[in-house]
Amino acid sequence: MDSALPPPASPHRLPAGQQPGGPFTALAPMQDVTDLAFMRVITRYGAPDFFFTEFFRVHAQSRPEKHILRSIDENETGRPVFAQLIGEDLSHLARTAGELLRHSVAGIDLNLGCPAPKVYKKNVGGGLLRDPDRIGEILATLRAAVPGRFTVKMRIGFDSTDHFDRVIDLVNEHHVDLLSVHGRTVKEMYRSEVHYDFIARAAARARCPVLANGNVTSAARAAVILDETRAAGVMIGRHAIRNPWIFRQCREQFAGQPVTPVTLGDVRDYIEHLFRATQLPGIPERAHVNKMKKYLNFVGQSVDSSGAFLHDMRRAETEAELFALCDRHLLAEPSRLFAAEPYPGVIARPNCETPEAVTDGCSLESVTA
Repeated sequence: MDSALPPPASPHRLPAGQQPGGPFTALAPMQDVTDLAFMRVITRYGAPDFFFTEFFRVHAQSRPEKHILRSIDENETGRPVFAQLIGEDLSHLARTAGELLRHSVAGIDLNLGCPAPKVYKKNVGGGLLRDPDRIGEILATLRAAVPGRFTVKMRIGFDSTDHFDRVIDLVNEHHVDLLSVHGRTVKEMYRSEVHYDFIARAAARARCPVLANGNVTSAARAAVILDETRAAGVMIGRHAIRNPWIFRQCREQFAGQPVTPVTLGDVRDYIEHLFRATQLPGIPERAHVNKMKKYLNFVGQSVDSSGAFLHDMRRAETEAELFALCDRHLLAEPSRLFAAEPYPGVIARPNCETPEAVTDGCSLESVTA
C-alpha cells in the first residue's frame, strides 16, 4: 500500500513572505530587466516576496555573469533572491549551481519556459519541454547538486500540452521546492489567452507551492487568478514594469484592505528614479534614452487611453526631451489616477520590436503586450 502513496512534499521551507499566511508575490525573471538597479527601484515602491535573477547561461565555457551576480551580492532590498539557470549540460549545470551556492542565494531556479526561438532552438529554456526524459535528467542532477531550495519556472508545453502532467510528475519525483507556471505554451509566446486551467491543474497535482504567471495585470486580477487556480501566489513580469506598486497593492488586496491608488504624479517620480538608477557611466545619452523607452512602453499603457504619451515618448532623443514630455503628460494633472489595468488597445511596441515577442526570462528588446 505504501507504494500507492503520493510523493512526499518538498522538504525545504520557502522564505517567509511579507504577509504572514498570505499568498506569495514574486518578480518574474526578465533578461535585461531584473538587474540590481531594477530590483532597487521596485523595492522603493513595494518589494515582492521573492526576486528571481536574469538567467545565468550555462555551457562548457560559461561562468556566472558578473553583472547578474551583483543583483545577489549587492542586494540590500531585504528580500530573498533566487538565481535562475538556463542550459542542458548536466555537468555544467551542477558546476554552476555549486558556484552560485557560494553566494547569498535563496535557491537555484531552472528555466523551462523561455520562448525565444534563438533559445529554444538550442534545446534549452522552453525547448526542453519537448523532451521530458531530458528534463528528468536535469532535475535529478540539480536536485543532487542543490542541498537547499531548488525551484523551476515552466510553461505548459512547447507546441502542445501533451507532456504537461509528465513534467509535473517529474517535479514531484525530484522534490522541487517551488514551481512557477506561465499558462501558455512556448509557441503561443505572449499572443494567446493564458490557460489558467493548466495552472490550476499544476497546483492540484504538484507537491510543492505553485506560483501563477501570465497576464497578472493588477491586484484585483491577481486575486481572481488565485481564486481560479488555487495557486500559492503570483509571479508578475511586464506588469511590474508598468506598475511597480503592484506587489504592495497585491498584499493590500489579499488582506482585504483598500488598495493604494497611484497618480500620474507618482508615475513621474517612478520614471525619474528608474532613469537615474539604470544610468551607467560611459553610456551615451541617446542610448540610455532608448533603453528607457523599453520600460516606458509598458508604463504608457496606463497613462492615457489615446496612446498620446506613447506616441510622444517614442520620438524623444535626449534626456531633456524625455522629461519635458513626461512633465507635459504626467504633471499637467498630477492627481489624476494612473489606470490599474492597461487601457484597451494601447499596445506596448518597443523600438526594437521583432515578431518574436518575448519577456519573462528573455530580452525586453522584443516585447509586446
